[in-house]
Amino acid sequence: MTAPRMSVKAVLAAPTMGQRVVVHGWLRTRRTAKNLSFLVVNDGSAQESLQVVVDCHTQGHDQIEDFSTGVSLCVEGEIKASRGQQQIELLATAVTLIGAAPNYPLQKKGHTLEFLREQAHLRARTNTFGAVFRIKDSTARATHDFFQRAGFYCLHAPITTPSDCEGAGNLFAVTVPDTEASGSAPHFFGRPAYLAVSGQLYAEAAALALGKVYTFAPTFRAENSNTTRHLAEFWMIEPEVAFADLNDICTLAADFVQQVTAQVLRDNVAELEFLQKHYPALSLPALEKLSQTTCARITYTEAIALLAQAVSRGQRFDHAPTWGASLQTEHEKYLAGEVFSGAVIVTDYPKAIKPFYMRSNDDGKTVAAMDLLLPNIGELVGGSQREERLDLITARCAELHEDMSWYLDLRRFGTAPHAGWGLGFERLVQYLSGMQNIRDTVFAPRAAQLLYF
Repeated sequence: MTAPRMSVKAVLAAPTMGQRVVVHGWLRTRRTAKNLSFLVVNDGSAQESLQVVVDCHTQGHDQIEDFSTGVSLCVEGEIKASRGQQQIELLATAVTLIGAAPNYPLQKKGHTLEFLREQAHLRARTNTFGAVFRIKDSTARATHDFFQRAGFYCLHAPITTPSDCEGAGNLFAVTVPDTEASGSAPHFFGRPAYLAVSGQLYAEAAALALGKVYTFAPTFRAENSNTTRHLAEFWMIEPEVAFADLNDICTLAADFVQQVTAQVLRDNVAELEFLQKHYPALSLPALEKLSQTTCARITYTEAIALLAQAVSRGQRFDHAPTWGASLQTEHEKYLAGEVFSGAVIVTDYPKAIKPFYMRSNDDGKTVAAMDLLLPNIGELVGGSQREERLDLITARCAELHEDMSWYLDLRRFGTAPHAGWGLGFERLVQYLSGMQNIRDTVFAPRAAQLLYF
């Protein structure tokens, strides 16, 4: 009878002593003691690895001395209780080399994150990045779970767009190469097109038909930025809700972050414990607090006052906190980390520093905007109630000098209050995993002067 093939995760999670199984994976380490060889094998399914014991009776044992770190193997054996630190081990009856790994660059010794970025195509095989990418997977599943339970419909917004939703101008143009040589039109779509910086405008149209929608898609920013916070290509989570106001989406954002964090804490215990041990930026108590504590709320004006008080007490900022100016990352981190020691939502920002689509408040100076801030990260979520009044949004759109007639139709035909926000997915993973550089949350990061593979 052929032994069943099982993943390392399945073997470790529910071992049946005496059961014969087949496991495929990559060799992490090998050591020899007397007449036994001990192979540490992992197939990527779990943070923990499986110890395989090979003796002189094992089929293929004569090849063991040629096994180096990184080789791929097929191991057949019997699950046994371990005499060492592990709960179980696999007593091998046959070991087969599948793929050799001569001069494998990732050895048993510790490697810096800088070195591993240069080996981005291999770094997922390390304990660190295996943990990060499994946490990222859990975060993605938790995202869909949250919105599906809340009655949202998933929307696939287009990636090519004629609009700059944010008005920042950091757009990647979509062009056809060698248009002069081929004789083709300079614009494939008949007009300039760009990679989307947001799916929000399309989500607004969908929400005013389906009620509650969310997008979870790649977005692009052509910022010539080489920092630990920015990527040229990243994923955004963007819900949009009809008949909702600013308070509704503040609650939605706080609930989302809280519930997703709680799910990751449940599903990724081994990964989080490993990362906390090796990366001090990750604090499990802080994640526990985030998953259990109601998010604080203040206005932008109150935030400026708190920052001004901090300056009067001797706190130094590179940028002076001034009403009417954007909150800088240093301000956001201070508010979340030092003042509130946790997540805080800031609302009602100055109109002059926010995009055209945000709803004007009655004071004429501010808009119904919100940001959710986290310690060590700064802004995680940014959103607003949208301007649903036709006369006001028409005037704002005129400032863009773009054809936004379809967008104005949403206000002409059955306009309704609606609101939404955007969350940078990798920035959330960065906080949940303790990674200090956002490039370490992406399998193949794209940034200015960086297109590794």
